[in-house]
Amino acid sequence: MTAEEQKPERIAKRLARAGVCSRRDAERLIAEGRVRLNGEILASPAQNVTDRDRIEVDGALIGRKERTRLWRYHKPNGLVTSHRDEKGRDTIFDHLPEDMPRVISVGRLDLTSEGLILLTNDGELTRHLELPATGWTRKYRVRAFGSISQQELDSLKQGITVDGVRYGSIAATVERETGDNIWIEMVLTEGKNREIRRVLEYMGLKVNRLIRTSYGPFTLGNLPEGAVEEVSPRTIRETIGGKFSS
Repeated sequence: MTAEEQKPERIAKRLARAGVCSRRDAERLIAEGRVRLNGEILASPAQNVTDRDRIEVDGALIGRKERTRLWRYHKPNGLVTSHRDEKGRDTIFDHLPEDMPRVISVGRLDLTSEGLILLTNDGELTRHLELPATGWTRKYRVRAFGSISQQELDSLKQGITVDGVRYGSIAATVERETGDNIWIEMVLTEGKNREIRRVLEYMGLKVNRLIRTSYGPFTLGNLPEGAVEEVSPRTIRETIGGKFSS
């Protein structure tokens, strides 16, 4: 066993690196008594582990970390982006190929949103890509009921506050108008919960279709609805690099 393999790390980080869940969700699993360490229910996330320890989540043995893998997924309308839904609705994970390993989504799309979601087996990569400091932009095509001028949309570059929530700079461009609807391309970096819908509603528009077309350097392209496609290790190395490229 190498020195790297023997190096201890927090249990939450180990679960994230193994693709079980995010660090935050790992703390929740521990609090719910669903994690066992060497046969004993773990009581606290403040626990260091090494590859010599036996870790189980919901009775399933957690193996050592595999190489980092990443997939592009075209989320259809009507699926929830979570592993479990309290209302019993279908999730994106219910519709992935059976031979897929356990994966975590990078960010989310709400129930009625469509388009690109990145999936990975590495919770640390998820955390890295979601951080605003990473600087990756998200691009969307939005169809909304109503009308608005390009000049009004340009004001979003300065940021906007809606119901006490501050949203950062948004680049919005009118694509075309079709009847009572307007298509807008929107580019943002924060991606707060329901940000686009809330901002456009505040400006007098009602979003009736929202499609994410890119996340950082990764694009939806011609990926069919519901399809999933793995990103090559070379592309991961060239776009992300560092500790995630091995």
